[in-house]
Amino acid sequence: MKKLVPDPPLSLPGQFRTPEHDIDTQRIRLALASNNAEASILSSLKDTAHTFIGRDSLFNVRAGISAEEALIHVSLLLDCAVQVSDEITERASGVERGLIWSMIHSVEMARAVVDSLLDANRPAPPR
Repeated sequence: MKKLVPDPPLSLPGQFRTPEHDIDTQRIRLALASNNAEASILSSLKDTAHTFIGRDSLFNVRAGISAEEALIHVSLLLDCAVQVSDEITERASGVERGLIWSMIHSVEMARAVVDSLLDANRPAPPR
């Protein structure tokens, strides 16, 4: 028997991306690229210590990363988590969708705190 109606097109990766994610990611990347020499309260924090991620892991946190740069990377990681979660939510249903939404909300709040710390401790641009 020949099928009369074709299958619907497959979803492309990133098809459900929102412009806000792209803007946030760009803002974070610009912050990483700009190394302000002016002092902020973040410069009074100690640099990172060498730390392993998980038990028997191949990965670790390098020692000597400034607090500001570490927080910028945390913000980028949280932004990535929101984007991945948004993609997963599109395909979930029922209780799963509610659990994922709850996780997204928690990650967004954590990222807001990190971004707020970074923004509050940057010197004001000259006028």
